[in-house]
Amino acid sequence: MSYQKKSTYYFDAPGPANTHDCAEIALERARELSIKKVLVASTTGKTAEEFQRVFQGTGVSLVVVTHVVGFSRPGEWEFSREAARRLESSGVTIVTGTHALSGLERAFSRSAKVGGGSRTEAVAEALRRVVSVGLKVAVECTLIAADQGVISPDEEVIAVGGTATGADTVCVIRPAHTSSFFDLQVREIVAMPRDR
Repeated sequence: MSYQKKSTYYFDAPGPANTHDCAEIALERARELSIKKVLVASTTGKTAEEFQRVFQGTGVSLVVVTHVVGFSRPGEWEFSREAARRLESSGVTIVTGTHALSGLERAFSRSAKVGGGSRTEAVAEALRRVVSVGLKVAVECTLIAADQGVISPDEEVIAVGGTATGADTVCVIRPAHTSSFFDLQVREIVAMPRDR
């Protein structure tokens, strides 16, 4: 029988208070597994900047995945442009793409004329409710980054998501493109909140 013994971290509650710890945990596991890229979801740039402070000078590449333009209000990108400039000047890659687990489907489910849920949104809701919101976010960020060509299905990555704001879930994922969703593998859940 072959197995590996590794640490898993559980936060008492979800939320931004876990962000710094998630950055340190993500870096620790990236080093253990010789993973070269860590993805982190960030809406405004605050979470991204905290991760950048922890990752600065480590040799591990940081990829920040943001909300799509128009997520909250038409034509608006919620990410701070000043934070984007600071992050990019320090070598951080920023990716903005359509939400893989909602996108066009959400227009149908929210429409009074069409209504109803979709299979895509059912997958998202299952990840949110059965494991954690952060896992859904981490999976979605991985799909977006793969679709943008920033990561490859041939490499493992660390993906980090959170509940509303900040970071509270850290995973090891073998990526896939959205069109090959069922090839994606969540290989490790390294950290997550116990109470959701």
